[in-house]
Formats: sequence, C-alpha cells, structure tokens
Amino acid sequence: MNLALASYTLWWREQVRFFRQGSRVFGAFVQPLMFWALFGSGLRASFRPPVGGGQMGYLEYFFPGTVIMILLFTAIFSTISVIEDRREGFLQGVLVAPVPRSAVVLGKVLGGTTLAVLQGTLILALGPLAGIRLTPISFVASVAIQLIVAFALTALSFCIAWRMESTQGFHAIMTVFLMPLWLLSGAFFPQRGVPGWLGLLMRIDPLTYGVAALRRVLAGGDASLMADLPSARLSLAVTLLFALTTFSLASLLTGRRGTAGR
Repeated sequence: MNLALASYTLWWREQVRFFRQGSRVFGAFVQPLMFWALFGSGLRASFRPPVGGGQMGYLEYFFPGTVIMILLFTAIFSTISVIEDRREGFLQGVLVAPVPRSAVVLGKVLGGTTLAVLQGTLILALGPLAGIRLTPISFVASVAIQLIVAFALTALSFCIAWRMESTQGFHAIMTVFLMPLWLLSGAFFPQRGVPGWLGLLMRIDPLTYGVAALRRVLAGGDASLMADLPSARLSLAVTLLFALTTFSLASLLTGRRGTAGR
C-alpha cells in the first residue's frame, strides 16, 4: 500500500505540474508538429522510399518518427523536474519517507510516461493527414507500443537527470546522447543505403526497434513498407528489454547511498 500510494502521489504531481504550465503544454504539442510539417515538406522531393518502387511520401515515412520524437521530448522535459526537486529540497524529503525508493522511480517514470502517451496519441489521431489508415486494432496497438517506448525513454532520462547537477548539464547530455538516439533509430531516414558504420549504429540503437514496431503497426500489413524492418517479435522483445533495463538501472541508482542531496 505504501508503494502504491507513494507512486500514485508522485504520478499525480507530474500531471498537475504539466497541465498548470500552459507554455509547456503548447510547446510539447506544437514543436513536433512543426518538425513534421517542415521536414516533411522540405525533404519530400528528395526522399526515396526504403524499398524500390514504393509510393510512400516523406510525410508518411516521417510520421512514426514524429510520434517517437514526442515521447522522447516529453521524457526529457518531465525528468528535468528531478533536478529541480533536488534543488528545492523536495526530493530529499521524499527519499527519507518510509517508502521504497523504487516507488519514487515508478511514480516519476509513470508520470512522464502518461504525459508522453497522451501527447503521442493526440498526434497519432492526425495520421490520416499523412496518408496513414488507422483502424481500431492498429490504434490500440500503437498506443501499447508508445507506452513501452515512453516508459523506457522516461526511465533512461531519469537515470541521466539523477546524476546531473544542473539543467544546463542535462540539456548538454540531451543534445549529444538522447537526440542522436532518436536520429539513429530510423525515424528520420531509412537504413537502406547508409554507410556501413552508420548502419551498425542504427542496428545497436535500442530505439530503432521501438520505431520499427510502431512503423509495422501503422503500415497496415503492407509488406513493401516493412521489407527492411526488424521482425515484429525482435522489435517487441528488444523494446521490452530496453524498458526493463532502464527502469532497473534507475532503481539501482536511487538505491545508492549519498545520491539524494547531490
């Protein structure tokens, strides 16, 4: 009961903090849409579908990547609160409470995950504008994949924020680590035709498999759109392992002594 109540309280606090900040809500929703519209329109003429003879446009190809970008951005901005809570003394007060530290991780991660999935689902509803046909089954499956990916990314961002002294340092790590994680996932460009070293980086990027899983669901069974993607089973397995690993690491970090008041 203590675990559930502590996790729920921190989860609810994340929701309240987010929706009380109108500018944050606006930026989190509009920025990825701007990226999708600007990049999609600008690169449409030079884009080659990942398989020969395909009719896929860049707006359609980039759409799953835009959804994943929303999950990443929300994970980043929601876990900045870890640094702010430490500076304000709130985090220290939570960590001395008689609840497991895993409850702190679970509450914060689930809070960011919920916000990410809500925003990703709103964008997902705009799929028909990109030529993507959504069915009830594909919509539900897409939300489920978002849930796993968002959980993994929020837990990863939590691990990074936990070790940061300032928000400036966190933004620096975001620029050199988290954004390349997204760029190398196949969200922005397909793996076919890239140099060998770049293809290797894309294959070892765990986010590649989350993007592939979402792309498979949104492809609607079109084999030509899934020819170069990892299998559905592999994509789901790696994504689940990614989520489990990052959450375990976050729990391990918070369990170490002397990390609360840094």
